[in-house]
Amino acid sequence: MYVAVKGGERAIENAHALLAEKRRGDPSIAELSVAQIREQLSLAVNRVMAEGSLYDPDLAALAIKQARGDLIEAIFLVRAYRTTLPRLGHSNPVETGAMACERRISATFKDLPGGQILGPTFDYTHRLIDFALAAEGADGPAEAVAEPERAEMPRVGEILARDGLIQPEPAGDEAPPDLTRQPMEYPAGRPMRLQALARGDEGFVLSMAYSTQRGYARNHPFVGELRVGRVGVEVEIPELGFAVEIGEIELTECETVNQFKGSKTEPAQFTRGYGLVFGHAERKAISMALVDRALRWQELGEDNVGAPAQDEEFVLAHADNIQATGFLEHIKLPHYVDFQSELELVRKLRAEAEARRAEMKADASQEAAE
Repeated sequence: MYVAVKGGERAIENAHALLAEKRRGDPSIAELSVAQIREQLSLAVNRVMAEGSLYDPDLAALAIKQARGDLIEAIFLVRAYRTTLPRLGHSNPVETGAMACERRISATFKDLPGGQILGPTFDYTHRLIDFALAAEGADGPAEAVAEPERAEMPRVGEILARDGLIQPEPAGDEAPPDLTRQPMEYPAGRPMRLQALARGDEGFVLSMAYSTQRGYARNHPFVGELRVGRVGVEVEIPELGFAVEIGEIELTECETVNQFKGSKTEPAQFTRGYGLVFGHAERKAISMALVDRALRWQELGEDNVGAPAQDEEFVLAHADNIQATGFLEHIKLPHYVDFQSELELVRKLRAEAEARRAEMKADASQEAAE
């Protein structure tokens, strides 16, 4: 702490009070409510839930308000709160094939069985500031929102699998490890990698994915399918002997279709990358799928071309923004002893260098005199 500099605990209390004042802003302007953040800044709320590893829109909105809009700080708050919660049980794997889709598109098939659903998207908007949004109360009456599509929608992967054109996913009976309960170990299996990517920083995962598209990995992706919608969450009740649905959550799922030339044991076929994220988070899900595919080079028998996105330890060790923030921001804390020791070392080195220069100058003068 900066005790000697600013007065210790009193200074820290004053800093907290000033933070609260800055958070509130101009008191003549109506305070932003948690409900407003949850409903009108939903994409920010979704990111906080995804990277905070906790599905709770109200809590994520409250964290955003407390953090003054700093999403990484809000994610930190949610993660910290999550550690205080008891683990009551485990849900069954969600069935995304039964998702009630609000949005569902494919870049591989135009006439997709079940149809394409554009849903709410920025994809076709002009990037022009809409100044009408600045007018108070100018939104007008709310229009009725269409119910999510619940028609049968076979997966693109299933369509390709019928003809053996895509690599089958091995079925695993073992329970996946829990990254929130056990530390990362290398080499990490795909379940652990997917968990790390799902809660990894969106910007970092996006950068890694972008690097694969620019040639820093042998990765040519197509978005086989992108889904946004709600799925039921079920929990097995031992006393009942069957599963009970306890609620619904919103998810974004992306499966990419990638080229694969085949190997000595496998014919030419497509392979997959996969992304699954809390909330409506398309950019994160697509990025996750691209990086997932790049990290699968070894299990698919491909060459490692030295791309950053193929380096499992590099990607997974640096994807978490809470770990990165903690390590980065700790340098703001006092390091007086460390700095003083380095200061003394630099002074000593400079003194020794000056002494050598003076000695060399004296030797040169003596030689000139002789």
